Amino acid sequence: MNLLMHMCCGPCACFPVEKLREEGHQLTGYFFNPNIHPYKEFRHRLTTAEEFAQKVNLPIVVDNKYQLRDFLQKALTIEKNTDGLNLDNRRCRMCYAWRLHQTALYAKEHHFDAFTSTLFVSPYQNHEMMKDVAEKIAKVVDIPFYYEDFRPGYERGVDISLELELYRQPYCGCIFSEEERYSNSFKKKRRKKLKAMYAQKKEGLADE
Repeated sequence: MNLLMHMCCGPCACFPVEKLREEGHQLTGYFFNPNIHPYKEFRHRLTTAEEFAQKVNLPIVVDNKYQLRDFLQKALTIEKNTDGLNLDNRRCRMCYAWRLHQTALYAKEHHFDAFTSTLFVSPYQNHEMMKDVAEKIAKVVDIPFYYEDFRPGYERGVDISLELELYRQPYCGCIFSEEERYSNSFKKKRRKKLKAMYAQKKEGLADE
């Protein structure tokens, strides 16, 4: 199949490219990640994706527009209108949907057989949510989604990225994940908030 492969970064593409080529697929990378913060990190991941593509002879299409303001507008709108217990899930779902929808549209417009994503290699992403989002987008855009669980090859991908001397990032990309990765005070506040919300719900159920 002639696949358009959404690339969240260079390192995450290492194993999917190896695996899909072994299966006989023709690949083109597609870098579209408006969630990445800050700007220097965005440029670093973009250039690393291009570096990887060059090293493995992978055609790549790059959307180099920095759309942090648009991402924040979408994310903060969700935060304003969402129960705190479901905030992370809904925010992540929006982020997955935006990137995969754009990939599907490009694949459809440029006559690819299907689309896929390197997101499915990460053991840290919400795999089932991404799969559900991608399958729904495939129906709306009318182009097949090529699903494969790349997680068994995650460590192999790490090894390849180290061999290729690629920059490896320590968080998923968005400003929220960066805060969650580095801020101990944020983690404590969130745990306290969730504990209080669960207690309130428990009391409400007891009163019924």
